Amino acid sequence: MKRQLFGRAGAALAATLLMAPMLAACGTEPAASPTATTIEATKAPAVTEPTATTAAMEEPTATTASSTGKTLKVGLVTDVGSLNDKSFNESTWEGVLRAQKELGVEAKNIETKDTKDYAKNIEQFTSQNYDVIVTVGFALAEDTNKAAAANPNIKFIGVDQFQEKVLPNVSGLIFDEDKAGYLAGVLAASISTSNNIGAVCGTDDVPPVWKFGEGYKAGAKSIKPDITVQVTYHSDVDISKSFVDPEWGKTTALSMIDKGADVVFGAGGLTGNGAIFAAKERNIAAIGVDKDQYLSIGDEYKGALASSAMKLLTPGTFDLIKQVQDGTFKGGNFTGEVGLAPYHDWESKVPAEVKSKIAEVDKGLKDGSIKTCVSPAKGVPAPCGDTMGTTPATATP
Repeated sequence: MKRQLFGRAGAALAATLLMAPMLAACGTEPAASPTATTIEATKAPAVTEPTATTAAMEEPTATTASSTGKTLKVGLVTDVGSLNDKSFNESTWEGVLRAQKELGVEAKNIETKDTKDYAKNIEQFTSQNYDVIVTVGFALAEDTNKAAAANPNIKFIGVDQFQEKVLPNVSGLIFDEDKAGYLAGVLAASISTSNNIGAVCGTDDVPPVWKFGEGYKAGAKSIKPDITVQVTYHSDVDISKSFVDPEWGKTTALSMIDKGADVVFGAGGLTGNGAIFAAKERNIAAIGVDKDQYLSIGDEYKGALASSAMKLLTPGTFDLIKQVQDGTFKGGNFTGEVGLAPYHDWESKVPAEVKSKIAEVDKGLKDGSIKTCVSPAKGVPAPCGDTMGTTPATATP
């Protein structure tokens, strides 16, 4: 039976997202903004392939102590996707590995295999008195907050988990995915010659995925109002399968290509990676998600990537761990940066006027003169008046 995410996270979350000042669609910016349209991504430490559900303890490579004088113990619990998904889980784990290297923390991870194990996996770390527990994904929000309330001395970082009720020991690492998706849509529409593009996404029950997909539609329509935008969400299965189904992702993308799409956006962990595989097979452009997937997808497929719609998960996770070490950690919400990755092999294929347009749009999204008009969650009224958040973006005079 399909797990009902909003049954657990609550309809109140969606309503609060609409009213909250952090709304991506209303133009609120992160504390630090990228200095260019494309974000230069550096290759993070390689993720060691875990050999069991619980991965081996990594040895710290530095000795920097926390403000309390002890080495922090940091545990990470993934969502159901694998740790080396070349996307969401991997990018967050790389933030922990960076803290291990630069701050000297001890690091351990647990890969979740079943959604029923969220609480049990978090408890493995709370029972061992870890100092920081990072939980990856919207679906872990309820179990994260329950564990935080029961363990006030442990700091929790909830990735993609908007904090409706602020707990002093929980920080939600959130992003303006609609803006990243919008930029991806602008790029896709601009380089498409068939006037037909596609997107293969995880379940739209997860607000960040919804925002990526609907932002992509809005960005594309802002460039070419008559463009065909095929967006398919993998919401027909349980969430435990939505993000780990590259075969479905590839098949869905191939169907879109057969219907005329000449650019595909993959936004949904391993499922989204299937769109990149299809693009490579059919020799068309792909756009990755969450991180600069050119650096992670593998040599066989990276040439298909025109760019990636990035959420800077690695630095965002690192920054929050460092706040714990420095004694400056606060509960609430922490907004990370978003943007497009470099064009890499497509640098010479993307026309100069397209790059200039993307820079212009990026600036407008940052200063609020361009609004994506995407609702914060499926079924929630959009800030521009549309009930579902799929109208083209508007420019404020």
